[in-house]
Amino acid sequence: MVVIFLISVVCAFFVYPNKLVPWFEKIRPWRLGLDLVGGSHLIYKIDLSQIDNNDKAATASGLRDVIERRVNLFGVREPQVTISQSAGEYYLNVDLAGVNDVSQAINEIGLTPYLEFAEEITVGTSTQYTPTGLNGRFLKAARLDFDQTTGQPQVAIEFTDEGATLFEQITERNVGKTVAILIDGSVLSNPTVNEKISGGKAVINSANFTTKTAKALAQNLNAGALPAPIELVNQQTVGASLGKTSLNMSIIAGIIGTLLVMLFMIIYYRSFGFMASVALIIYAILSLTVFKLFVTMTLAGIAGFLLSVGMAVDANVLIFERTKEELRRGLSRTVAIKEGFKRAWPSIRDSNISTIITSLILYYFTTSFVKGLALTLLLGVIISMFTAITVTRNLMVAFVRDKAEENNK
Repeated sequence: MVVIFLISVVCAFFVYPNKLVPWFEKIRPWRLGLDLVGGSHLIYKIDLSQIDNNDKAATASGLRDVIERRVNLFGVREPQVTISQSAGEYYLNVDLAGVNDVSQAINEIGLTPYLEFAEEITVGTSTQYTPTGLNGRFLKAARLDFDQTTGQPQVAIEFTDEGATLFEQITERNVGKTVAILIDGSVLSNPTVNEKISGGKAVINSANFTTKTAKALAQNLNAGALPAPIELVNQQTVGASLGKTSLNMSIIAGIIGTLLVMLFMIIYYRSFGFMASVALIIYAILSLTVFKLFVTMTLAGIAGFLLSVGMAVDANVLIFERTKEELRRGLSRTVAIKEGFKRAWPSIRDSNISTIITSLILYYFTTSFVKGLALTLLLGVIISMFTAITVTRNLMVAFVRDKAEENNK
């Protein structure tokens, strides 16, 4: 119990933003979601018209990873990037918490190039381009390079193993012909293929390239060339004042709710209720510590935590009721406590496992804010099992004595 109390005190300083121990905030500040600190919610429509139906889900998933890396590059902390579907269309949802002026972020995301290779077909006097299936999805790396003969800047690119195979097939069937390199639908270069190229390495060159433009293109490609084009279709801004108000109201609601639960337990169970209240305080501190370390808190996440507060004492209720039954049977206090825990454990185990299963289902099969609720509820239930079984039990064993022992003392 001494160890648990010492850990709880340290954790209390860790979770409470204060000036007494400022380096705690430097080690790990609270990470708050879009709905609490404000920011922007961007919705992009993904053009998968050129992607095979069997590959659409994988392409959308790869696009999400690319955008997430891209957003991280310009310093947006904990971006939330998810994929959604509606009426057969795929959409990319980007939450930028704490970013009120998102014009630069929007430009950066929009400037991430969609790279593709296309075969040229001449129809009459016009030139048409047929996609080859080789695009930014298969890009492994890009770097600024210079032609050893002319000194002209160029971009050297390297494909993945799958991309190298595609590139080899494309160059093999187009020897003596041109293969266009398109960036966002515009022809950047249309070099002539002199021979089959193996190994998955090539260069992008253009007479219009300068060192600056070639370097910028290489940086954009390294950030992740998009495997499919995207178009911004909606933007919503959440004010920081609204998030601050919601956060303050949630904190007040959590304090009032916790105090009411503690008051009920003390009135109804007396000394047992006081021990349960101490365990509840420790539970809240430990839960908030875990949340600060691993979770980006949203309003839904706070709701999951508040829900778990009420559930944190349900195990104590079962234990206390079973202990009271054993006392009515005439058992001593220490034996009654032991039997109470033993007989209450199956019910505690089954109820918490069912909640854990529900939380896991919500977490893996939902998106956005529902996942936040599921995660905090899951962690809260696991921690509540520890505090109910370990903290409450040790308190009762340490402070509850049989009458014969009390008389001897």
